[in-house]
This record gives sequence, structure tokens and C-alpha cells, in this order.
Amino acid sequence: MAEKRSSSDSHAGVKDLVITRAFNAPRTLVWKAWTEPEQLTKWWGPKGMPISVHKFYLRPGGTFHYSMRAADGSDWWGKFVYREIKALEKIVFVNSFSDAKEKITRHPMWPTWPLEVFNTLTFTEQDGKTTLTLRGSPINATEEEQATFEAHIANVQQGFKGTFDQLEEYLANS
Repeated sequence: MAEKRSSSDSHAGVKDLVITRAFNAPRTLVWKAWTEPEQLTKWWGPKGMPISVHKFYLRPGGTFHYSMRAADGSDWWGKFVYREIKALEKIVFVNSFSDAKEKITRHPMWPTWPLEVFNTLTFTEQDGKTTLTLRGSPINATEEEQATFEAHIANVQQGFKGTFDQLEEYLANS
């Protein structure tokens, strides 16, 4: 069972992943891109890895379960378990790699990556532009998993840059 945390908790001693990106789109549009499965399929995930949504229930305790198809034809599975949703302002979720039956699995490339990452996503708007901030940290992680997380923060930020580039392009064409 995932550690119970509020959206304001920090993980003492573990460096958080923090990504902030401004989008030239109103908050309602950015919010819908994150909260409607048909929109998520247009931009979520690494470039060149199309996704399929297998389950999507946007509510506390609900799940977003998806698969991504890699260039080699393999499927990578993932899931979010939502903890808190405050319309147009915040989504709190635990993210994991999984299998087709939603069982938590190891990262396909980093075997000591934490099994669960607690994320808080906030949306703020000013002058018709939306700033999105993602803050994540491992939960229920061993010291080795925490060290792996910290060692790969720059890689994850680079990966999210590509994903957020896709979101930006999607928003510009919506």
C-alpha cells in the first residue's frame, strides 16, 4: 500500500524532481489535456511512443492505466493512482510502471528505479498563459531506489521536456 501523504508533504533528505513549464494556452485547455483520456493520447509519453488508454477514472482512488508502444514493438505499461483533484488547480497522483493487469513493475531500463513516485501537478494562469509545475519524489523507496531517483533527475527532466514539447504543440493546434 502506498504511503499516505498530503500534497504538501516533502520527503526528508530526498531531492525532488521539479519541472516548471509555461504554456501559451488558458488553464482550462491545459487542464483538459491532462484530464480527458482522448486528449492524453495525443501528447502523453516519450516522442515516438504512442499510447493507449486502458482505464481512466479521474477521482481520488481512480486510475489512469495506459500502455506505450516502443519502436521495437514492445509495450511499456504505466499507471497513475489519483490521490487528490482540485479542478483547474491541482492533481496529486502516484505514478508507477505496471503490467497489463495493473500490477506494479520495475522500470524497463532502470531496475533500481523506485516502484512508486508521488507527484503533485499544479496549474496557474496569468494573462491567458498557464504555468504547470510538476513535483515528484519516491515513496516507500529503499536507499538504493532513492539514490537512483536522484541520479536520474536530469534524465527525467529531459524526458519530460520532450513530453511537454508534445503538449505545447498539441495545445497550439487545439
